[in-house]
This record gives sequence, C-alpha cells and structure tokens, in this order.
Amino acid sequence: MTLLDAIRLGRISNLPTVWTNVLAAIVLAGGGVGDPRFVLLLVALSLAYIAGMYLNDAFDAEFDRRQRPERPIPSGRVSRGTVIAAGLVMLGLSIALLGWAGFAIADGTGPWPLLAGTALAAAIVFYDVHHKANRLSPVLMGFCRALVYVTAGAAFAADLPLSVIIAAFLLWSYIIGLTYLAKQENLGGLAKLWPLIFLAAPLAYGIRLASLEPFAWLILLALTGTVGLAIVLAKRRRPGDIGRAVMLLIAGISLFDALMIAGAGQTSLAALAAAGFLLTLALQRVVPGT
Repeated sequence: MTLLDAIRLGRISNLPTVWTNVLAAIVLAGGGVGDPRFVLLLVALSLAYIAGMYLNDAFDAEFDRRQRPERPIPSGRVSRGTVIAAGLVMLGLSIALLGWAGFAIADGTGPWPLLAGTALAAAIVFYDVHHKANRLSPVLMGFCRALVYVTAGAAFAADLPLSVIIAAFLLWSYIIGLTYLAKQENLGGLAKLWPLIFLAAPLAYGIRLASLEPFAWLILLALTGTVGLAIVLAKRRRPGDIGRAVMLLIAGISLFDALMIAGAGQTSLAALAAAGFLLTLALQRVVPGT
C-alpha cells in the first residue's frame, strides 16, 4: 500500500472535523485543552475515523468495482484483506487509547470512555457492513458521529452534561441530512428533498445560542450559508455538484462545533474550531473527502 493510497482510503482531509468534534465535546463537558486526555482523544478518535473509512472501502469493494474502479481496492493497488486488517488494528488502538484516558490519566472517569469508544467501534463496523441499500444508513452514520461527542465528553464527565447530549443529538440530525445527500451522489440528482430538513436542526438551536452569546451569530451565519450553498449545488444537478455539496457539508461540521463552543462562551476556541472548516476545505482539494 502506497502512502497516497493510505491517505485516500482514510479520507484524512476530513480529520479536522473529528478534531473539532473532540474540542467541542470537551468544552461542553467542562474540560480543558491543556489536559493530557485531549491529545489522547484526538489520536484515538482520529484512528476510529480512519478505520471506519478503511472498512467502508473494504466492504464496498464490489460496488466500487462497478462504480469507482479507480479506488485503491478495485484497481488492485491494495488487497481487501490488508485494508480490513489495517482498519481493525486501528479500531483496537483507538479503544486501547480510550481505556488509557479513562484509567491511566489523573482525574480519569474510569471505564466510561472505554465503553463509549467500544460502542463507537461497534457502530462503525455495523454501518460499514450494512449501509448499502439500507434506508436507515443515514441514521446509523449520524449515530456514529454523535458517539464521537459522547466518547470525548465521557472522558471528562461520567455523568454527561445536558449540553453534550443536546450537541450530540443535533450533530446526529445534521449527519442524517448530509449522509442522505451523499447517498445520492451516484444518482446524479436528489430523489427527495425532505430529508435535508435534518440539516436545519442545528440552525434552529443556533438561534437560541446566539441570543445568549453574540459571537455565535457570526458562526451561525457561516453555517447557514454553508448549508444553503450545499442545497443549491445539490438542486442544480450539474456533474459533480452533489459531491461538492457533500464535501462542503462535511467541512461544515467544524462550523457546527464552533457554534456549540461559541454558545458555551468560549470565543477563542470557537474561532479555532471555525478554522477547521477552512482547513478541511483546503485539504479536500488534495484528498477527496467523499
């Protein structure tokens, strides 16, 4: 496996959105970025994300042979078995690091990050195995991302604050809309528009946050514009528009995280999370995010 194939398999251009997920969950759980658990969570949940992408390609190999023969597995540049093995090893490392964060770091919360991380790994594998031709696959993908929030938050609070639970639910809703759109990429157009309503939940809640923290208005405006532009691209139906809309919405995850952080009154960290949006878009020019 070449380095380029490894990077493409892992969709590493989207990793900034995982990092901002972790940052937001920690802020909402009352933790700090100076805590050593922050770095462990960044590494552990990045490994979980990359593993999920690897296993996704492995289980989609037959589909890709028909639709995307240039992908690393169907092109023969890497074997399916190698990709599965690499994905499972990364999931194992992710769970081990989460166990370390819970038990080996001072003020750890014991088994909670380990249990949440194990649930995340199981959800990732279940999604990758069953998402094709599954109408509920957007719900499953949203559940995986919501568990990133839960896992990161559980490393700092055994009893998750309501703010973490709300943010996880809103992210779940956003990812449902995003994943539904992504499933239309090979169809060249949208079968239905109504599932995109799930993208609106964070925007509606953002109005409440912005009424309490003025800086959140700026983030909310950026996120609203991102969602609006993605929908315009998807409805336009020119070649490649749905793919561009999906990558824009993926990058928008960091704006969602920034909105949650801004609502907690952490302006500087919200600005840092918002920078994840720009970094994701820049990386997607090098490594496709879908």
